[in-house]
Amino acid sequence: MANRGGSGKFCAAKGCHNSYRKLKNFLDQECYDHKPTIRAECKCPRPFKLHKMPSDDDGKRHWLAALNLKCPPRNVHVCSFHFVDRQPTKENPYPELWLGYDRPLSKKRRRRTWPDEGAGVNPEQHGMDEMKPVEESLASVPSPKQTDVDDSSCTSKTFTSVGTQWEDHIFEEHCYIKRQHSITYVNQSTQCDTFKPLTLMNDYDSNLYTGLPLHTFHTLVAVLRPHENLAYQTEIEQQILLTLMKLKLNLLIEDLAIRFCISVSQVSRIISFWIDTMAAVLKELIPWLPKETIRATTPEAYKQHYPNVTCILDCSESEVQRPGNLDSRSESYSHYYACNTIKYLVAIAPCGLVMFISAAYGGRCSDKFITCDSGILEYLHPGDEVMVDRGFLIRDLLFERKVNMIIPHFANKMQLTEEKVTCSRRIANVRIHVERAIRRLKVYKVLSQTLPITLMPKIDKILRICAALVNLRGDLIREADK
Repeated sequence: MANRGGSGKFCAAKGCHNSYRKLKNFLDQECYDHKPTIRAECKCPRPFKLHKMPSDDDGKRHWLAALNLKCPPRNVHVCSFHFVDRQPTKENPYPELWLGYDRPLSKKRRRRTWPDEGAGVNPEQHGMDEMKPVEESLASVPSPKQTDVDDSSCTSKTFTSVGTQWEDHIFEEHCYIKRQHSITYVNQSTQCDTFKPLTLMNDYDSNLYTGLPLHTFHTLVAVLRPHENLAYQTEIEQQILLTLMKLKLNLLIEDLAIRFCISVSQVSRIISFWIDTMAAVLKELIPWLPKETIRATTPEAYKQHYPNVTCILDCSESEVQRPGNLDSRSESYSHYYACNTIKYLVAIAPCGLVMFISAAYGGRCSDKFITCDSGILEYLHPGDEVMVDRGFLIRDLLFERKVNMIIPHFANKMQLTEEKVTCSRRIANVRIHVERAIRRLKVYKVLSQTLPITLMPKIDKILRICAALVNLRGDLIREADK
């Protein structure tokens, strides 16, 4: 069994990667049929079980012979996939299926039995005695020139050489080796790729798989090319496309491995490398614009009623897989969505550019806490105006920095006046652009679908990359909207 690293129970069959850790990770996930129950608590069948080698000597000998292990581990376990009955039974107590090698059938050397009529006679003498009548019969046959040949007179017994009475099974015993090589050669000579690496040909394909136009994707590849890791043999364009497809479509790692004709482990390493690299390189695409630039690019919808708006703030949430740790589960539980989520703050300029995106917080955190902790207040200066929703109770934080806050009016117990209703409607009409920017973020399904626990360590970088990719797209507010 190959050394797979780590500790715990592993299946000892060659080529099998089932382990106790893999089973535990499966049981910690949420069951799709019994949400929000995890698989360990529901009654759904387990994918496999690990069975320990019996302690008696005879059972050990049969198990080790079946597994064909030269250096067996101290504790031998075999998963249920290798048993005929999915577990050791009286009829099939030993592993027999998918053991990682071909076992040739053992054949014993056997001796042919002589016919009864030749019993007790020396083989050589018997053969010589039977050859005499054949010679006599051949001598008595007339020449073809003298008479016609009668077919009935040509019948004679069939004799076998004495030297072939013992069968040589040496070649038969090793025919399986020859058969394996021939099959390998045939497969290699006739094999063709089921999938070819994906290549983007037009804007439609590029927007579908990456969320970017084709020329923007090629520009992104050119910017990232100096940071290429030469350890990967895949072309850099394929590596970046693979990573963006994970973010845009949230495909399974196994699916990407099939699409790009590489191993699952290499796909995982490529995605991890480029998430780290793109987060560091593309952070320049999320700038906090100077006041002069903000004023010059402010649409007419803002200039008429809110000409001094610096940014529009809003928080968004993305569902995450239910954590196994109780503290993490409690911190990420969102009462608004009734599930475990991450929460992040987004600030956009009036023109629609994402100028700030915070780190990911647990869904339990309030908007005020995230605003105070994320560091966005450091970008605000006296005289700025910030437009927020009703849930942002940050007036005291902004008052300390002499920043004005634009927020829709609260009805409380009294009906709003006509002037306040009109003001709230105006705020809603221009504040909708931050929701459109967040919808652009959610186009990347890694943020709109349930986020797996395995991506949680890189979620801050993923948020930064998605925000930068949104800024690479076209204008959020078109001329018709302006």
